[in-house]
Amino acid sequence: MNILTSSVLAAAAESTKVGNPWVNIGIFGLFVGITLIVVLKASKNNKTAADYYAGGRSFTGTQNGTAIAGDYLSAASFLGIVGAIAINGYDGFLYSIGFLVAWLVALLLVAELLRNTGKFTMADVLSFRLRQRPVRIAAAISTLAVCVFYLLAQMAGAGALVSLLLGIDGKLGQSLVIVVVGALMIMYVLIGGMKGTTWVQIIKACLLIAGAFVMTIMVLAQFGFNFSALLGAAVESAGTPDILNPGMQYGKSETSKIDFISLALALVLGTAGLPHVLMRFYTVPTAKEARKSVVWAIWLIGGFYLFTLVLGYGAGALIGADKIKAAPGGVNSAAPLLAFELGGPLLLGLISAVAFATILAVVAGLTITAAASFAHDVYASVIAKGKSTPEKEMKVARRTVIVIGIFAIVGGIGAQGQNVAFLVALAFAVAASANLPTILYSLFWKKFTTQGAVWSMVGGLASAIILIVFSPVMSGLPTSMIVGADFSIFPLSNPGIVSIPLAFFLGWLGSVLDKNTEDPIKSAEMEVRSLTGIGAEKAVDH
Repeated sequence: MNILTSSVLAAAAESTKVGNPWVNIGIFGLFVGITLIVVLKASKNNKTAADYYAGGRSFTGTQNGTAIAGDYLSAASFLGIVGAIAINGYDGFLYSIGFLVAWLVALLLVAELLRNTGKFTMADVLSFRLRQRPVRIAAAISTLAVCVFYLLAQMAGAGALVSLLLGIDGKLGQSLVIVVVGALMIMYVLIGGMKGTTWVQIIKACLLIAGAFVMTIMVLAQFGFNFSALLGAAVESAGTPDILNPGMQYGKSETSKIDFISLALALVLGTAGLPHVLMRFYTVPTAKEARKSVVWAIWLIGGFYLFTLVLGYGAGALIGADKIKAAPGGVNSAAPLLAFELGGPLLLGLISAVAFATILAVVAGLTITAAASFAHDVYASVIAKGKSTPEKEMKVARRTVIVIGIFAIVGGIGAQGQNVAFLVALAFAVAASANLPTILYSLFWKKFTTQGAVWSMVGGLASAIILIVFSPVMSGLPTSMIVGADFSIFPLSNPGIVSIPLAFFLGWLGSVLDKNTEDPIKSAEMEVRSLTGIGAEKAVDH
């Protein structure tokens, strides 16, 4: 095995600063400069609400699929999962499997149907045959909740990454970095809208997948392109073969096994309910292109997650779990540390810039989704009662971007130290509980009513958040968000196994108890449009 010398290993372990900070910052600055030029160019065409929210529906399936991959492959994928595999082996890779399998649900059940029946947001689909006001308010609340969880994960990832690159151990320095990332995010979205954000995501996806591919080849080269030799070295470094077997993280007790099932449900069902993923289906001109987007995204995302398997075990073999945990940023530092091991400061700088790009692109996508939900669903449809102009709506959306950006910065500072992959899993649980049941009922059940939709969304959202608050994630453990407190009464770290079935039940119960029946003509029209696309383009354009 050709492993780097012990002096380099010692330098990585003993110094709080890995690589040359000026190289890292220089490469990142170059990326920011290029993407800002792209965003400025894209912003020239932001004249209508469709331009700002949906990029003028001008993207092809291939472009949109690449952007979806860029949106979906977040800091959790790159930083959290590589770290989780390095520390927990097989159980860490389960995140990758869950994230990937989830796309089959999105492809088979929602992609084309949503594109045919919606306009800009998830609430457009729900309000097609249900009463606008209550459904749009509930959908906007659930959208904002999911975006907040996801944003916290990305902002925490930014702080963790920079703490490694610049040797910043104090929270004050990391907090300043989160402020800078938040300010850049606000600038991207204010200037570029969905079109600019999409191009940033496309660039970032290409860089991320290419970077992961290069690192994968370099890791395999260390072991003569023998994957078995790599796994053997990972076992030797960990000191136990358990890293190759199920159960290292989730098999310690019956509770942890149930927790894994809950996590799997959230990951597999949550993707089809993520607002920033659903919104991407409206940036293409037809439902056929929406389906093509998902197929293309599956190939890109699947390839990337295979790379994380090699990178995770490679980090475990070449660096070791103890050094990863001891580094600034903890588990989330595995990928940057591995890059430094393989290619020194230059590769670290390139991979770090890619990770920065990952965070910026994803938070930009989340922010424009949350802003569109408030401006389009709450302001235009509820407050202005449909009498708003596109210009006023876009002005409200831009103001909302600033508010959400500030909130994300404050929340990201508070979420420092959490494993970003886990924070994203919580976002998936909320999406699977609050959004997916309502979407499926609305598309496939004719007797679904407004009361059922509100009960399902509010009940799913409330149950997921309440269970998270009273779970070990918040208190009761040394790794909890509130250290020293203990008010955890729910034993599982992920609420999906309770909140998802509850949301489906509440949707059914609310509908069968609702004395107000919905318009059967609207229901039939929605069914025809969702399955055939007839009338969809005219409705969307106007």
